[in-house]
Amino acid sequence: LTIDTAETNLTFVGLAIMSDPPRPEIYEAIKKCHRASIKIIMVTGDSSLTAKSVAVKIGLTSDKARVVTGGELDSMSKEDLKKALAGEIIFARVAPEQKYKIVSTLQEMGEIVASTGDGVNDAPALKKADIGVAMGVTGTDVAKDAADMILTDDNFASIVAAIEEGRTVYSNIQKFLIYILNSNLPEAVPSALFLFSRGAIPLPLTVMQILTVDLGTDMMPALGLGSEKAEPSIMDKPPRARDAHLMSKTVLWKAFAWYGLIASIISSGAYFFVNHLNGWPLKGLATSGNTYVMATTMTLAAIIFCQIAAAMNCRTENASVFKAGLFANKLVWFGIVFEIFLLALLSYTPFLQELFHTGPLAPTDWIFLAIIPIPLFLIEEGRKWLNRRRLAAKKVDVVD
Repeated sequence: LTIDTAETNLTFVGLAIMSDPPRPEIYEAIKKCHRASIKIIMVTGDSSLTAKSVAVKIGLTSDKARVVTGGELDSMSKEDLKKALAGEIIFARVAPEQKYKIVSTLQEMGEIVASTGDGVNDAPALKKADIGVAMGVTGTDVAKDAADMILTDDNFASIVAAIEEGRTVYSNIQKFLIYILNSNLPEAVPSALFLFSRGAIPLPLTVMQILTVDLGTDMMPALGLGSEKAEPSIMDKPPRARDAHLMSKTVLWKAFAWYGLIASIISSGAYFFVNHLNGWPLKGLATSGNTYVMATTMTLAAIIFCQIAAAMNCRTENASVFKAGLFANKLVWFGIVFEIFLLALLSYTPFLQELFHTGPLAPTDWIFLAIIPIPLFLIEEGRKWLNRRRLAAKKVDVVD
């Protein structure tokens, strides 16, 4: 056979094709990224036709997305590239140095860039990106060495799951901080009352009782908050700003001006109420004796029961705790039970009474204390409901 005669007198039997379909989980992962305002840009060595076909199929871009090839990219100015990157865009038939150029341009635009890849030609972009993610199964050693993270399953959905987990951890740390900080104000107010009254108001809270809150009742529920599951809306928020802080204004406002202020009013009110039952203001505030001991014990107890409400309220930022599952976080409930048990221990154990200056709580005292968390919890649920409505209305306005 010669080249001229090899393909003559043939009979068509069939056509063999190869298909490399997208993984089933990629569709939901892409949707999550879009909801979270995370922009995904396909940069591939494949043809422009293949790249756009896959991008449209998985929902990465619309059919109107612009496809830029490596040859076009070379002729584009930096400003033109920035304009193109601001819209829907796909890069096809690109060289290693062009991947590096795309990453560096995005960084110049103020974006935080994560780059994925598996080959030697991906190494420059992986190294330049803020977060380089190499494939652990098919990736080359060069790509793995250049990357910051290595995927053990080579699955894009794992990257999205890591983003969701990272947001959850960040959110839980802030919940932990709000809970830990909010008790500082009701602890400080008694000392402030004593100082500003120049001793006319005896210390409503002793030093040992303050340590009880800081080292005893605070810690267990706070640890439970650190294990809280992700809120349903965790991937509906845009990425945090590069200069965002854990100790944000929102965290401080909630801790001190909301939870802390309410707890301060209630705990200080408990102190004066006990004195009122014993003749105040017709006679002076008790400075010693059983009345003083019971007043300080009720102040401590009121702070603890305010903390119970705070622990439940801190479990979610905007979602209803009922929707998250009232009893879903067993560690938080364990912490709440521990708080109540510790208070009872300090109240009824004789040698601890002397050490912590506490007295035995009567059944009516426990009823009063048990009521405290209920309105605090319901008020916060109402605030979250209003906030959800406001965010939903704002989202509709943006869509319209």
